[in-house]
Amino acid sequence: MLNFDQKLAIITSFPELQRKDVSLGRVNFHYEESVHEKKTVVYHLHPNGNGFVFAGLLDGVDADAKGLVNIRDYDEEELKQLIARSIASLSATDTEEAQPAEEAGYRPSQAEFWRGAGGTRLTLLFQDDLWYVYAGKELDMAFETYDEATQYLADEGFRRE
Repeated sequence: MLNFDQKLAIITSFPELQRKDVSLGRVNFHYEESVHEKKTVVYHLHPNGNGFVFAGLLDGVDADAKGLVNIRDYDEEELKQLIARSIASLSATDTEEAQPAEEAGYRPSQAEFWRGAGGTRLTLLFQDDLWYVYAGKELDMAFETYDEATQYLADEGFRRE
């Protein structure tokens, strides 16, 4: 079993994660680029070596109802792979990848996917009282209403999937 410092070294090797110190010496790590409401990748890493990684969007991982996996007994390679997969799942916008998490009780952001000429795919996402249109991780446009956003997408030749 890896100790706290070893796990911390592995986790901090992922530059896309932001450290957030919490109570009792525990540490969370957030992925701020997440396209889902969920941003916490590592939850309550404790000085005793216990902690959790979000795997609610991953197939083939035995996660609890909140989508978390206990990493107490993970070795270095297992931990690296799980964190990398967690980050990738929070980067993905494919509804098929979100399905297992919904079954586990976690609901990602409500998103719609729109397909355009040449297979271009955009994501329409409601967040912070605005409708955002994303091309991958890049913000394309923001609208105050759903109707404005869908009209824009239709005008640009996109159809809802």
